[in-house]
Amino acid sequence: IVDLNYPEAEGLEAALERVCREAEQGVVDGRLLVVLSDRHVRPGHLPIHALMAVGAVHQHLVAKGLRTDCNMLVETATARDPHHFACLIGYGATAIYPYLAYQTIFDLARSMDPEARSAEHRELGRAYRRGIRVGLLKILSKMGISTIASYRGAALFEIVGLDEAIVKRCFAGTPSRVGGPCYAALEADQKHLALRAFNPALELEAGGLFKYIHGGEYHSYNPDVVSALQTAVLTESQDDWMVFANLVNDREPAMLRDLLEPRWEACTAIALDEVESASSMVKCFDSAGMSLGALSPEAHEALAIAMNRLGGRSNSGEGGEDPARYGTEKMSRIKQVASGRFGVTPEYLVNADVLQIKVAQGAKPGEGGQLPGHKVNELIARLRYAKPGIGLISPPPHHDIYSIEDLAQLIYDLKQVNPRALISVKLVSHAGVGTIAAGVAKAGADLITISGYDGGTGASPLTSIKYAGGPWELGLSEAHQALSANGLRDRIILQTDGGLKTGLDVLKAALLGADSFGFGTAPMIALGCKYLRICHLNNCATGIATQDDTLRADHFTGLPERVENFFRGLAEEVRGYLAQLGARSIEEIVGRTELLQQTEGTLPVHRLLDLSPLLAHQGLTAGGHCGVRAPQPAPTGLAAQLETDLADAIAHKRGNQAFDTPLRYDIRNTDRSIGARLSGRIARVHGNHGMHDKPIALHFDGSAGQSFGAFLAGGLQLDLEGEANDYVGKGMADGRIVIRPPRNARYIAHESPILGNTCLYGATGGELYAAGRAGERFAVRNSGALAVVEGAGDHCCEYMTGGVVAVLGRTGLNFGAGFTGGMAYVLDRDRDFVDRYNHELIDILRINSEGFEHHRSHLLDLLETHVRHTGSVYAQGIIDNFRDHLGKFWLVKPKAVSIETLGETLRRAA
Repeated sequence: IVDLNYPEAEGLEAALERVCREAEQGVVDGRLLVVLSDRHVRPGHLPIHALMAVGAVHQHLVAKGLRTDCNMLVETATARDPHHFACLIGYGATAIYPYLAYQTIFDLARSMDPEARSAEHRELGRAYRRGIRVGLLKILSKMGISTIASYRGAALFEIVGLDEAIVKRCFAGTPSRVGGPCYAALEADQKHLALRAFNPALELEAGGLFKYIHGGEYHSYNPDVVSALQTAVLTESQDDWMVFANLVNDREPAMLRDLLEPRWEACTAIALDEVESASSMVKCFDSAGMSLGALSPEAHEALAIAMNRLGGRSNSGEGGEDPARYGTEKMSRIKQVASGRFGVTPEYLVNADVLQIKVAQGAKPGEGGQLPGHKVNELIARLRYAKPGIGLISPPPHHDIYSIEDLAQLIYDLKQVNPRALISVKLVSHAGVGTIAAGVAKAGADLITISGYDGGTGASPLTSIKYAGGPWELGLSEAHQALSANGLRDRIILQTDGGLKTGLDVLKAALLGADSFGFGTAPMIALGCKYLRICHLNNCATGIATQDDTLRADHFTGLPERVENFFRGLAEEVRGYLAQLGARSIEEIVGRTELLQQTEGTLPVHRLLDLSPLLAHQGLTAGGHCGVRAPQPAPTGLAAQLETDLADAIAHKRGNQAFDTPLRYDIRNTDRSIGARLSGRIARVHGNHGMHDKPIALHFDGSAGQSFGAFLAGGLQLDLEGEANDYVGKGMADGRIVIRPPRNARYIAHESPILGNTCLYGATGGELYAAGRAGERFAVRNSGALAVVEGAGDHCCEYMTGGVVAVLGRTGLNFGAGFTGGMAYVLDRDRDFVDRYNHELIDILRINSEGFEHHRSHLLDLLETHVRHTGSVYAQGIIDNFRDHLGKFWLVKPKAVSIETLGETLRRAA
């Protein structure tokens, strides 16, 4: 047992060295358990923080070759929530005993009325451990790790503000981009705490980490700030605006940008009327991605109306958008394409000026969007192609974005569907984001958003708010510098968001390299949000972040004019600062870091922070702006030929009757996204399904490149004799894709892959028939398409919410993970499917028993249709011996759906 409490005279650095020596000696002496304990707190002594001790001892034992000879246990009062446990384990702890947490819980139980105590109260410790375990598993999953053993010692963190010497000793290998407090400063903090701890006259403070408490932890949206902002947008007075702005701009340093100030004295001021107008400036402001679902329809539409009136852009978020809003002032000009593919159809894509690929969620990176089931009503379910009452989570973007090449393909797909739109990629502020930004620029993006940790949607649970992401100041500066160093800055519009509130925030962001600025929470406050932090509970008192009909009808009073007033007040404040700097527009100051300097702050610790890395770049020689866009490449090759051949038939909705002979083309694997550009044309004129009854049949021979039939609209029928690469039918909304082997093929079709990975990903409708095997991740997030394939790889039907999939052969592992809607038929010749599907949310049933008549008829219809389109000899053999094969088919359905409901659905469809 190593005591982490040391005499004040010893000093923190010396105490750390002693603790490392004691641990080393114990292991050398044959001890198997090294217990680092801060339990014996006493006057005259200070505790080494458990995390520092764990990191230092772990590194020391590794260096001495002794770490695998012992287990390191931590007995500490500092561990309370899952993040604390994750840090201790991540820096080497084998196990943790959080004694103060337990004592607090048991004290809570003892304080209850004895008659009110129950078995549940006596199980508080177990409930606490369960909560910690769930939180830890969530953290591990975000990092793509399956076991604690793999996480232990991995140090998958980033440090914001620690001295280099401490990082080297205790947290070696962890990124740390800005310097900060040294040993002496940390020891001074412990001395301050010790004075409070041993003063009997002082009571414990609640702190207010999550909820605002007067006199406690500082909250940037405290009641004074919220009240002042709402007053300013109601009165439209610039004086009232400056009252709000001064509350933010003059606060004690709470963000890194608060320790930066413009060099006013180095500039020659100009007259205010020489600065660009507020009406022009607001075009550089966007509302951040907040989905319909997180927000009420009224709040979501009010934001869109305000931004459209101003000339800015509102962001749909990842929840889709009601088609009734397209072409009106309620339409969001930025449409998100997230990993969940909620509501992404060709019509959705063509009704946008910006298409934003959501690679990362700023406020909670690694998690994706979250919408609790109680917020998923009929409207939300319809727009997201999901089921009411079922919680929706966008998984990490590992389905179709494994690499920068995959991202480049998605960018290419979106540019084919909507050639008029800017393609944006949303990244999170973290160490290394500059390298990622450079790759994104080379992949063809037009706009990059660097999102900071501050903020979050109206659906974030409390466990997603703290300890996630980094300050946008670090990410923006790194991305700007990396793009400039690689000669890519002029290709990219660089945006940042995450807690921006005032014109001074905008000014500092521009000086650090931002062309454009996103605002999420502030417009919500302007609409009337009281910042009660209960958005995820669906009982928002102002009707903004709820789907409850009563709350929305009785309490929502937000008007678009309030949001307009917010952005006008913001622009006028920025104009004043630009005049002081002698600049006539935001564009003139982008990247001018020489106009920023670090201040001393108000506390000694502020002077220890080294923000010079943020200011390293000396200006921008050529940059983008919020109104600039790169010219889109004209179609070439097969895509250009198809567009020319079909332009008249699409425009006049003539279908096959427009052509005297069948349309047949040769295709090769360099012909990517075939069908996507045509689908965009169809959707722009006729919507997703407007040409369904006037189809155009296209026949192809050869090997199709990636994204064959991606985002397919109704009216296109693609018949491929050959094979296809990845992403076939990705995001298809209607139409039909048929893939079959060449007539002279020498291979056995049903045993051979005929289409690649991640096919039918995010499909919302249409049909796919393939006489061969599909690759991995087939029909992930399928929410309406019908598909028949003759085998599939791992993760088939993952996150599926609708549609029908028939797999006439062997599947890979993890079939149906997260499956909440639709159904599947699987032929199990080897009788091992029971070991290959994910048991969490689905049931499998045999269809050769009583009560499955509709399913047997439905399956036979699918087989006959499959044979009719593909000519599959293998599927014909199943039909010919259908009675013998019935006992080998499984019906896969969600546990939450009864077989009677499915049967009734099939009966009505028939």
